[in-house]
Amino acid sequence: MGGTQAMYDWNGINQNPQGDNHQAAVPDGTLCGGGKAEFKGFNLARSDWRTTSIVPDANGNFEFIYKATAPHATKYFKFYVTKNGWNPEQPLKWSDLEPFGTINGTPQQDANKRYHMTLKLPQGKTGKHIIFNVWKRSDSEEAFYSCSDVNFGGETAPPAVNPWKEIGNVAARENLPAGSSATLRVFDSLGRDTEKHTVALNAASGQIANWPYELALKVNAASPSIRIGVMKSQQRAVSIVPVKDATANRVYLNDSYKGYSFTIDLKKGDGGVNPPPAADAWKEGGKYARNQVVSYQGRQYRCLQPHTAWAGAGWTPSTQPTLWQAI
Repeated sequence: MGGTQAMYDWNGINQNPQGDNHQAAVPDGTLCGGGKAEFKGFNLARSDWRTTSIVPDANGNFEFIYKATAPHATKYFKFYVTKNGWNPEQPLKWSDLEPFGTINGTPQQDANKRYHMTLKLPQGKTGKHIIFNVWKRSDSEEAFYSCSDVNFGGETAPPAVNPWKEIGNVAARENLPAGSSATLRVFDSLGRDTEKHTVALNAASGQIANWPYELALKVNAASPSIRIGVMKSQQRAVSIVPVKDATANRVYLNDSYKGYSFTIDLKKGDGGVNPPPAADAWKEGGKYARNQVVSYQGRQYRCLQPHTAWAGAGWTPSTQPTLWQAI
C-alpha cells in the first residue's frame, strides 16, 4: 500500500502535534500509520492482522516493553484500547478508543535500551483489540504512534497466578535442512551459562513453521526458567502452548529467575547430501572432522565442528552439544 519504507522504518511513525493536539495531526482512519502516506498500509481495516495473546498477572497488571531504538526525554506515554464492540473491518477512529493508562516522564530503561512500563490492563476486555500508544517527547513537540494487535482471550478476570513474563520471541526465517539443530541457551543475571537445550532436526521438523515448535516442546519439558509458546488463560490459570508457526511463539521467563536472558543458536546440516562415513568408537585424544560419525555409549554422534578431544578435557559426545549431534 505505502511502499517498502514501512517495512524497515516503522519506528519513524511520528508527527509534531502542537499543544498535544494529536487528533489534529493524525486524522481518523490514519492512526496506525501516524497520518503519514508511507505508512498507510498499517491502517488497513481487516480482521486478519496477527495478534499477540496478552494476559495480566494476578493483580491485573501487565508489563509493556518497547524497544527504544532512539531514546528521548519523555513527556508521557499514553495507552488506549479499542472499545467493546469495535469493528476491525472499519477504519480505526479516535472515537473507537478509550484511555487506560499514562506513564509520565521517561520510563525505566534496561541495558538493552528497552522501556519497561507496568500498567493495569483494562477490565472487561475479551477477544481481539488494538492497543494504541502515543509517545510524546518533553524536549520538543515530536510524538510517535503505534498500534499493537492483541487478543485478551475469553476471560475477563485476571489469572490467580501468572509467574511468566515475555522476554522475546522465536522468529524462523527459513527452512533448515536435515542434520540441522536448534539450541536455546539460557544465561543468568551475570551472563553465565545456566541451561542448554538442543533439538536435532530432520527434513520435516526443520521446516520454517516446525522447528520453533520442536524447540518449544524440548525446552518446556526440561527448563525450570523458560517456556516457549502462546500464552493462554483459562479458568484463571495460565498455560503456554507451543504452536506450529514461524513467528507466533514467544519466550517467557519465570519470575523466580529475574535478570535471566536467552539466545537461540542454529546450526545448519547438509541435508543428507554428503552422508558421513561409518562410525568408529570415540576416544580421548582423537582428532575429529566435521560430519565425522562416532559411536559412544551405544549411540552415534555427528561431529559439528573440527576439533581435537584433548585428554582430560571431558569433551565427550554426550556432553558437548556444540561439538556433537546425536543421530
